[in-house]
Amino acid sequence: METHLADWIKGSTAGAEAEAILRSCVHCGFCNATCPTYQLRGDELDGPRGRIYQIKQMLEGEATGESTRLHLDRCLTCMNCETTCPSGVQYGRLVDIGRAVIEQRMPRSPAQRTGRRLLRFALTQRWLFDPAVRIGRALRAMLPASLRARLPPLRAAGAVPQRTHDRKVLLLNGCVQPALMPAIDAATARVLDALQIEALIAPRSGCCGAIDHHLAATDAAKAAARRNIDAWWPYVEAGAEAIVINASGCAAVVKDYAHLFANDPQHALKAARVSALTRDLAEFLAPSVPALAASLAALPAARRTRVAFHPPCTLQHTQKLRGVTESLLAALGVELVPVADAHLCCGSAGTYSLLQPELSQQLRTNKLEALRRGQPDLILSANIGCLAHLETGSNVPVRHWIEWIDSCLADPALSDPAR
Repeated sequence: METHLADWIKGSTAGAEAEAILRSCVHCGFCNATCPTYQLRGDELDGPRGRIYQIKQMLEGEATGESTRLHLDRCLTCMNCETTCPSGVQYGRLVDIGRAVIEQRMPRSPAQRTGRRLLRFALTQRWLFDPAVRIGRALRAMLPASLRARLPPLRAAGAVPQRTHDRKVLLLNGCVQPALMPAIDAATARVLDALQIEALIAPRSGCCGAIDHHLAATDAAKAAARRNIDAWWPYVEAGAEAIVINASGCAAVVKDYAHLFANDPQHALKAARVSALTRDLAEFLAPSVPALAASLAALPAARRTRVAFHPPCTLQHTQKLRGVTESLLAALGVELVPVADAHLCCGSAGTYSLLQPELSQQLRTNKLEALRRGQPDLILSANIGCLAHLETGSNVPVRHWIEWIDSCLADPALSDPAR
């Protein structure tokens, strides 16, 4: 695609990256075939090809209006288009640049800026979010239906292992997940412990920066990432073998720290090392399947579960880990039922479900219909956002896949009394 950037961005780092991406696009439109918002709306401007053209016009200096912002806001950033694209267009990078530029050159109204700032603050500050969730659960019956629908019931976390092991990994000290679904982190630690791996959490670490990133707050996202890099670095130097993340959206962002700090002389090398050490939980556990399978070999036939697996977009499209979790589960005895259109987004997409509720609900309805069609006993997924989004609309239990493995290992017939 021929491109002539405006003087105000030409020659900058963002401009050079955007120009290279725009020139790689041949405008074929294959991306629209798998774009969730294009499928719902049938509007070229709500598909990747149309958004690419709008970003191109903006970066070339043409007048930008609220229509451009609206169509960029409607993008889920699910990266389905990147999986489909025959030309390898890095759409995600381009839309990040486009969103940052429009925020700078055409600021939102004061009310919108305040609302988005409060949303970022409320979700990323544990000292505020955790008690808010506890109060919400205590007063659940009194909450408006709209809020009640966003608050999944609490599942007890259970005991966290206290044993030490020679093999050590870092877990993310997340923002939303510990309050909404503490059982996920506890289950992760127990499964790792069963494999003689010690799970560590750096106290000074926190939110990965994804929520700030979703809302085009680049400086805040970098601050969160910088804090994590600094908090993890002593553990990295001490020999932690990996940073293992059980929320695919967070894993995708941490793996991108190297790109985020590529031009930062103080953190570039550390960020690259952190990204290189980061593993999605399924990716990390895949080599341990034989050991887990041996532990589950005596699993009663009645516990062989029919499962519909929802692969989050950040797992299959961003991290490119398609089929890894499914293969792991199948090797451990799960009966996977087929799910139509498994490549499509469920509509959670970080803060998307809060900011674009109509489109988000349509996508969730379609996704749950596809997941339930095979009459599964259980729906499993791999990201806190997807789990919370699907669970509050499903009559079939929705769990993280590591919770299923943990529940099997905890079966009295299988458990090791010495553990």
